[in-house]
Amino acid sequence: MATTTTSLGGGGEDRVLATAQQIVRSLNTPKEVREDMLMIFSSFDNRLSNITDLVKSSDEEDLHRFEAAEKVILRWDASLSGEASRQSTSIFDSPDDAGEYFSAVDEIIQWIEQISISSSGENNQILVDRAENAIQLAMLRLEDELRHVLSRNTVPLDAERLRGSVRRISLSFSSTDGLIGENLESFGEVSDGGSQRFHERDASLDGDVLVDLIHPDAVMELKEIADRMIRSGYERECLQVYSSVRRDALDECLVILGVEKESIEEIHTVAWTPLDVKMKNWVQAMKIAVRVLLTGEKRLCNSIFGELDEIKEICFNETAKGCVMRLLNFGEAIAIIKRSAEKLFRILDMYEALNDVMPELEKMVLDEFVISDAKGVLNGLGEAAKGSFADIETRIRTDDPTKTANTGDVHPMPRYVLNYLKLLVDYGEPADSLIQFSEEDLILFENNYSGDRSYLETMSPFGRSILFVISELECNLDEKSKLYEDPGMRYIFMMNNIYYIVQKVKESDLRKVLGDDWIRKRRGQIRQNATAYLRASWTKALSCLKDEGIGVSTGNASKMALKERFKNFNACFEEIYRTQTAWKVPDAQLREELRISISEKVIPAYRSFVGRFSGQLESGRNAGKYIKYSPEDLENYLLDLFEGSPCVLHHIRRKST
Repeated sequence: MATTTTSLGGGGEDRVLATAQQIVRSLNTPKEVREDMLMIFSSFDNRLSNITDLVKSSDEEDLHRFEAAEKVILRWDASLSGEASRQSTSIFDSPDDAGEYFSAVDEIIQWIEQISISSSGENNQILVDRAENAIQLAMLRLEDELRHVLSRNTVPLDAERLRGSVRRISLSFSSTDGLIGENLESFGEVSDGGSQRFHERDASLDGDVLVDLIHPDAVMELKEIADRMIRSGYERECLQVYSSVRRDALDECLVILGVEKESIEEIHTVAWTPLDVKMKNWVQAMKIAVRVLLTGEKRLCNSIFGELDEIKEICFNETAKGCVMRLLNFGEAIAIIKRSAEKLFRILDMYEALNDVMPELEKMVLDEFVISDAKGVLNGLGEAAKGSFADIETRIRTDDPTKTANTGDVHPMPRYVLNYLKLLVDYGEPADSLIQFSEEDLILFENNYSGDRSYLETMSPFGRSILFVISELECNLDEKSKLYEDPGMRYIFMMNNIYYIVQKVKESDLRKVLGDDWIRKRRGQIRQNATAYLRASWTKALSCLKDEGIGVSTGNASKMALKERFKNFNACFEEIYRTQTAWKVPDAQLREELRISISEKVIPAYRSFVGRFSGQLESGRNAGKYIKYSPEDLENYLLDLFEGSPCVLHHIRRKST
């Protein structure tokens, strides 16, 4: 030992003393034990005897720092600060104040850690009580500061900014709104316009959609507060304040997006037009909530709580739960609402929106109850879509067969159904996975509509359902055509409606579903109906222009017979003109083709008949009474047919030549 002592120089002595002092202090032992240890050190080397004075001085310095920190805490406490209050004054009003306060809290935390090991001694217990009181006051202050910083630094988000964060997320309803009405008992409320789709497809997010929910400068302040509260054992209070403020902020965002807090009963009492708006808002809000708001909340939690994985997960889930459940509550209400065809598109929009964000939702939200509820709502919306689609089949079957236009025009029902299907086919995969074709439908298709099973087997389930609906529509139209007493009008009606169906199929994605063979067959049906119309409407008039029965074989036709023929032809033509100018063929091309077909059959026959026999009548009196029209007159009059405006020919006698 003597050798060791001799070898120590001045610097070595200082190091020994410092080491001994550190050993004593690091043990956090009670005062009595420390004194015993100091005596042991002194027995080794008399130069260590003065360590007692050093340690006592260190203890006094620690106590001094504690009291200074305590003073800072008490000064900021509202009950001891006179006019000042936690609500009106913030430690962050001054960077120096914030630094001083956090240093004071750190000192108190460190002091508690040092003295908590030993609770023996009356003086120690007094200090413990003082430290705990100081830290409690500090935590009350930091709770208020946390609430204040969160509220003051929440970034204002308006509807335009929220919607603008998602590319093409705004739905386009400008030309299709009103296409599907609520009361469609006679299918008469449906507009036949608008080339835009019911909604924009492939609504997606830009590459990195980052919306600051809290001003970035405040994140460090929040982190400083959270760190002290968690180190002090106040993590529960920290999470409660944080999640409460952020929940309210997310609720406000949903209100901005048009998603109010409503019960299922309240939602079910909303009329269709405002409900339609609410459903559109929900589709947007679901995408924005998951991909913008919750993503931002997740990023914010990570920034504030850092490596504390369990705490930040609990905090995020508590914050996100209210927002998600409000959205799911509305979705559940729609899933169990009364089924109707006009709701299908909105329900499909909702189904698709929730289905699209479900993987992200499951990844972010670890609350099993919330995810289970979301999956239940998704399944419910799928079932609602199936039920709503079935409603259109029911409407076709139950539509009043006595309601037909007296003009032979396109019936409102195919207008409704085809516009409906044109919009529906745009949904692609969601509709294909939801709307199925049952075996019962297949049997009905084969038996009632002479359907080809092999043809159906080449189509998707959704395609089969579309074909089935159109087949039902065609069958229904055929039944309606039988209500017309005039056979010619019956064929005009069928020609108009089949032509309309074909045109709608050709100009939409329905063509891909039904195929060109289906279109060719319907074109054949259009020609068949046009031919049947010519036969039904013009056979009687054309029979007046035949030679049989007027004595042509004798060389001179009977004038009496000729007069009767011209008289009968005139009467037939005038009756056709009177009735069929009131009939309507709305498509200009089809109307022109039909007039040409009539002209090709009637005009040559009339011109030939007049050319052969007019001379035998024109030499007599009142020839104009029988040959009232020239072939050119007839051609001009044919241009008046199928305009939907009834006309009457004025019997103006042509002068005899």
